Amino acid sequence: MANVPSLKIHPEAIFAILAAILFGLATPVAKLLIGDVSPQMLAGLLYSGSGIGLLLLYALIRLFKQNNSEHLSIQASDLSWLSGGILFGGVLAPLLLMQGLRATPASMASLLLNLESVFTALMAWLIFKEHFDRRILIGMTCILVGSLLLSWPKQLSSAFPFDTLAIVGACACWAIDNNLTRKIAANDALLIACIKGLVAGLINLGIALSLGNALPVFTVGMSAAAIGFLSYGVSLVLFVMSLRLIGTARTGAYFSVAPFVGVACSFLLLHEQPDTLFWLATCLMLIGVWLHLTEHHAHLHHHEELLHQHSHFHDEHHHHTHEFDWDGGEPHVHPHEHKNLSHSHPHFPDMHHQHKH
Repeated sequence: MANVPSLKIHPEAIFAILAAILFGLATPVAKLLIGDVSPQMLAGLLYSGSGIGLLLLYALIRLFKQNNSEHLSIQASDLSWLSGGILFGGVLAPLLLMQGLRATPASMASLLLNLESVFTALMAWLIFKEHFDRRILIGMTCILVGSLLLSWPKQLSSAFPFDTLAIVGACACWAIDNNLTRKIAANDALLIACIKGLVAGLINLGIALSLGNALPVFTVGMSAAAIGFLSYGVSLVLFVMSLRLIGTARTGAYFSVAPFVGVACSFLLLHEQPDTLFWLATCLMLIGVWLHLTEHHAHLHHHEELLHQHSHFHDEHHHHTHEFDWDGGEPHVHPHEHKNLSHSHPHFPDMHHQHKH
């Protein structure tokens, strides 16, 4: 009898799964708020809450932590990648999602967000040349077919679903953001998420106010800011840490858990009633997510000599000496060299495993 892969969550993927759970809460809560505030204003409040909350958290950590040597500040060469991520992930994506939510059930919108992982993986494979295998490809296909079922018009004479298209566009923008952010994931994840939230929040609020949208009542504004801090702020910090550890495509795959969290919350909070097509799409997407979660990748591979800088522990890939007085604290940051090394172990396409297959 063939061995059936078990659902064994890789420790490195915990960050992505936690990020997915927090992000999944955003869609049904935003659906509750969208009737009281414009899409542009809601996007601004969500990201402003994210940026301000993370700024306070960053300040507290810097104030009370004696040793900040494990964090790598953002370099000047990273600003172009960060700017692109802010534009696509912090401005365009939330605007499109909030627009699409106006006429789309939150449960359907949540499942459609599975397309983000598909687009993320496709860009990582085709543009940034990350490795993928047949198992991941089949899983992505299941998710894609499920998403098409959700977006298919209920009647052939139906008007084109522009709200659905807006959500698909949001997924594409976040996928671009994910791949751009992967290029700077070695930096301080909290600082990256903080800057993205502050800049994107200010831009979205500026757009909303320029269109004549008024600020909502205090309770609505605080609710949006709070969910923004958790679902777009803390979630992004965890997401960047996952990008650093397991690469873009795999992080996107584990992040596929997020839409199902959103679906569950939609049923509980909004009492939505799904149809048969919805459940068929759900089954296909669950199969796709299961294929991702049970992936195992190990083979003999070679590491070329490499000099770089990032937060690290002294593990099997870091056996270097130090040219300074080291107090033994880990993780820590400094320029270090990797020697030629050939070995075999389970791994992901992280910053140390960009080899060919």
